[in-house]
Amino acid sequence: MTPAMPSTERMPSMDIQHGVEPKDHGHSHATAPDNEGRVLWALLLTGGFLLAEVIGGILSGSLALLADAGHMLTDTAALGLSFAAFRASRRPATGRHSYGMHRFQVLAAFINGAMLIGIAAWIFIEALQRIFQPVEVLAGPMMVVAILGLAVNVAAFFILHGGDQDNINMRGAALHVLGDLLGSVAAIVAAGVILWTGWMPIDPILSVLVALLIVRSAWRLVAGSAHVLMEGAPDGIDVDELRHDLMAQVPGVTDIHHVHLWMLTPTQPLITLHATVSGTADDGTLLRALQTALAERFDLHHTTIQIESESCCTDRTACAME
Repeated sequence: MTPAMPSTERMPSMDIQHGVEPKDHGHSHATAPDNEGRVLWALLLTGGFLLAEVIGGILSGSLALLADAGHMLTDTAALGLSFAAFRASRRPATGRHSYGMHRFQVLAAFINGAMLIGIAAWIFIEALQRIFQPVEVLAGPMMVVAILGLAVNVAAFFILHGGDQDNINMRGAALHVLGDLLGSVAAIVAAGVILWTGWMPIDPILSVLVALLIVRSAWRLVAGSAHVLMEGAPDGIDVDELRHDLMAQVPGVTDIHHVHLWMLTPTQPLITLHATVSGTADDGTLLRALQTALAERFDLHHTTIQIESESCCTDRTACAME
């Protein structure tokens, strides 16, 4: 954004409050270490179960166990990515990354959501093939693996669900485990039906239902994280309403323009704006009043405000983003 040229009557005043170190602004920034620890425990649980499945599959010669281990590998990788994102986001800001690495969490959530959609698509394809070309399923081993998997996934899900659900990276990790949990429940039901009735199509049918649930949640995760990555404004804040509200609440402000509102993460919104003021208004008083209005009315604490006199930057296109 090209800064406005100052007039001869008043130099533009800037209030910069967009440091993004975790602070308590009504969000759960303080739970970041707890989130990281919870993801690590879930990672250890799923990784341990993955190792047990691989050893069991090799020793028993069970292809089903090895195939499920392959699926668990994607979830372990997803949790590993979430954990790495939490670790990276703790790094301090640098000259190269002036906001730090907070966006890594959003990127990890986007990748996890995309992976889930890919897994669901694979389940759809496999299910269709099995509906038209049924494959014999060993229901006994399937039931044992599914019950063990359910126990691990329930434990991992409750560990993750106890964390900060406003954190998009945490939601992505929990969603992966929830998908596995639903898959384990479906596998137990399918194994029971096959054992009692021998009806094989129940396996792909339940798999499709689980895949539909996964896609629904994964799409929300992908769309939400993409909105943040594309510099989208926070939900619930209308820029036009914000402009009119500030002009109505702060005496001496005659116009609000060049408003840019975005999110570093879903819990860290930031805003920059230019405020045109009357000639007799005090810059410091106006800055504090605008800060207070943004914080109390819109929960915006990371702000950059440029004060301009009415004669300053009459050609606003000079200040606009290209």
